[in-house]
Amino acid sequence: MTLRATIQEDMKAAMRSREADRLAAIRLLWSAVKQREVDERKELVDAEVTAVIDRMIKQRRDSIAQFEQGGRADLAAKEQQELTVLQAYMPQALSEAEVDAEIAAAIASVVDSTRVASAADMGKVMAVLKPRLAGRTDLAKVSATVKARLAQPAA
Repeated sequence: MTLRATIQEDMKAAMRSREADRLAAIRLLWSAVKQREVDERKELVDAEVTAVIDRMIKQRRDSIAQFEQGGRADLAAKEQQELTVLQAYMPQALSEAEVDAEIAAAIASVVDSTRVASAADMGKVMAVLKPRLAGRTDLAKVSATVKARLAQPAA
């Protein structure tokens, strides 16, 4: 079953079981997926739906931080509940060791044995990593790790 179909089925199940908060979060997700489909004039595949979910998760995290700063615990709690629902649709997160292994493999695939890796390789390494890791880890942290590794002199 595709991720898109899973979301639809979960929305129906939430309606039947009268889970108002869960239903509201799933409807927000479904609305974002449908909007992107209309914008792109095509049905989204799982990877594209995951990208939509990832963007929504980032928005919720930012909102939670802002609401907590502003002393609005009620709104932060609502955003946290939506975040929990959205995270259920994301693929299994990778461990630090798995992310490190992916980074090492990407650097090795981009940099040949005749030269040393440099900061100039950053874009090439991230281009290899992005499709592999999208939705499974925070790409901003991956980018910072890659940048740090490429800045280090080769041992």
